[in-house]
Amino acid sequence: MLRRGKGIELKSRGEIEAMRAAGLVVARALAEVTEHAVPGASTGELDAIAEQVIRDAGAVPSFKGYHGFPASICASLNEKVVHGIPSRAEVLADGDLLSVDCGAILDGWHGDSAVTLAIGEVGPKDRALSAATEAAMWAGIEQIRAGNRLTDISHAVETAARSAADADGVEYGIIAEYGGHGIGTQMHMEPFLPNLGKPGRGPRLRVGMAIAVEPMLTLGSAETEELDDEWTVVTADGSRAAHWEHTVAIGEDGPWVLTAPEA
Repeated sequence: MLRRGKGIELKSRGEIEAMRAAGLVVARALAEVTEHAVPGASTGELDAIAEQVIRDAGAVPSFKGYHGFPASICASLNEKVVHGIPSRAEVLADGDLLSVDCGAILDGWHGDSAVTLAIGEVGPKDRALSAATEAAMWAGIEQIRAGNRLTDISHAVETAARSAADADGVEYGIIAEYGGHGIGTQMHMEPFLPNLGKPGRGPRLRVGMAIAVEPMLTLGSAETEELDDEWTVVTADGSRAAHWEHTVAIGEDGPWVLTAPEA
């Protein structure tokens, strides 16, 4: 039964398993998008592929119609950070970096996940950026344990991102305006999860909570701008960005990544 823990939705084991089913739909959709994300494909075609996978599973795209968003995925190419609108006119080219965010609703439960894809032969700096972003996500996920505080996740994301920057000899921008969130019967719920900050702050994590962890890093400034479409967020300096995300539940034994592909 759903309960509230200081404004944060708590789920039973059965409800978390229902979220896992939604998460697997998202994982399959992203797998199909990944397979078809090649030079010459359009982001509009990828959107259609994701929507077909979601609907064939008896689910509904979370994004389509959400506050008026017109598509089933967010396709954010190169300097686009998040919320990019896919289009048949936007054709992928060799060397592009594409972040794809996807959500699905199955039996009233949401799954939400994002990946960054290298299109063709991508330069080493772009590959390192994506790898650093993914590593930061997994570092945050490791802190999703009962008894920890919310910003323990934030601090782990930031620490991993800065460690990767040192190792790569660059300075990654850590996007602060956008971050993770609670998820369950709605796509965006309390709490908001910053991607940087001091540890030991915010609500204490409890079994039954579910959180989407989604760091976004850039190869330059962390400053962003929103385009005139009132959706697409781009880096202010035109540098490339990467975005990774998983939906994670807190179990008795630690984090359960609900949108990870089935083993």
